[in-house]
Amino acid sequence: MFTAVRSVFSLLLGAAIMIIGNGLLFILLPIRLGVEGVAAETSGLVMSCYYAGFVAGSLWGRDLIGRVGHIRAFAAFAALVCAVTLLYALWFQPYAWAILRGLNGFCMAGLFAVIESWLNERSSNTTRGQILSLYMVTSYAASSVGQFMVNLSDVQTLTLYCVAALLLSISLVPVVLTHVQGPDLSHIAPLRLGELYRISPLGVVGCAGSGVLSGSFYGMGAIYAQAAHLTVFQVSLFMGMAVVGGLLFQWPIGRASDRFDRRTVLLVVLIATTLVFVVNYSLSLAGLKGAAADWVLIGLPLLFGGGMAVIYPIAIAHAFDYVSKERMVAASSGLLLAWAVGATAGPLVGSVLMGQFGPHALFAYMALTSGVLALFTHWRMTRRAALPNREQATFVPVTTTSTVAATLDPRSELGHKV
Repeated sequence: MFTAVRSVFSLLLGAAIMIIGNGLLFILLPIRLGVEGVAAETSGLVMSCYYAGFVAGSLWGRDLIGRVGHIRAFAAFAALVCAVTLLYALWFQPYAWAILRGLNGFCMAGLFAVIESWLNERSSNTTRGQILSLYMVTSYAASSVGQFMVNLSDVQTLTLYCVAALLLSISLVPVVLTHVQGPDLSHIAPLRLGELYRISPLGVVGCAGSGVLSGSFYGMGAIYAQAAHLTVFQVSLFMGMAVVGGLLFQWPIGRASDRFDRRTVLLVVLIATTLVFVVNYSLSLAGLKGAAADWVLIGLPLLFGGGMAVIYPIAIAHAFDYVSKERMVAASSGLLLAWAVGATAGPLVGSVLMGQFGPHALFAYMALTSGVLALFTHWRMTRRAALPNREQATFVPVTTTSTVAATLDPRSELGHKV
């Protein structure tokens, strides 16, 4: 493990700093929109544009990286993200922010692709699993830190935007000084969703549904929490607890999905997550006030955040049960796109419902989404017999960062050869 850490330390450090800056933006922007009284529907459009840009970056960002090289591409993407971050502060106009958010998502997809391709190049068949685990822990920890950094200053001043831009620019240093030849990414072409659906309907629907839930919460959760009269510090706790829950739940639930029918584990997770969403919705609808009610509300994301976080990797693992090793990278790339499409739709639909029925409608929508996923999972269990445990692919916690992350997956045959 020490050897694996030493070989990728500079890359993980750069990734951590970058994710902290991006995590700060993820909570800062919706809070600022809420403070300025922007309509929920408009806020949803702004937040969903990030994921739309992410889809575009996943599809076409690799071509740009291939043309100009990894270091130049990383520097260009980072410079654009820093400029966009400062423009948020200098020009508060929600529809302009929507365009900027799309560019933000495109560039972040490119940045993640560069870092993950270098991590893959630095790994071997024996260390890929360790490096992926390190990257996962780094991503979750850094994202959580970014959420809490919103408490450093007033969201209506320039300070937090400058801090985010500073972090994103500093992330350049350890990455561009890394002496690694970037691999050829042209071979990473995602499988078409139609073909993936024929191979694993539950894999595609599960990933898309996971995207709807994640996009809805991380896009609109801060706006909901503000409407529930939580302070900025409490909003950061509310959002950060979901990230912590995602980290804590990955491995124990993943191990359970290796020991039992994976669909049964997924069904239990979906039912439990739906119930927590219903509890959150009920508390919001009841309008309970006071310190005790606030802390219950803040604690619930630990549970549903953990549930949301494991839906995607379980769906990936289930799809891999039916995909040959040489096609796993392509399949994982296609499933990430399904997730990103769902994440784009999530804030759009959720914000419209919040605008029509009130902030609490966000959790009614999320409960409905996870409930429908549970019903679909149960239906698929009646359509295909479960694989014996020995024939199941091993569960591996995976990220929703870029299509290149699939090359780090130790289940894949391609790995560092890509």
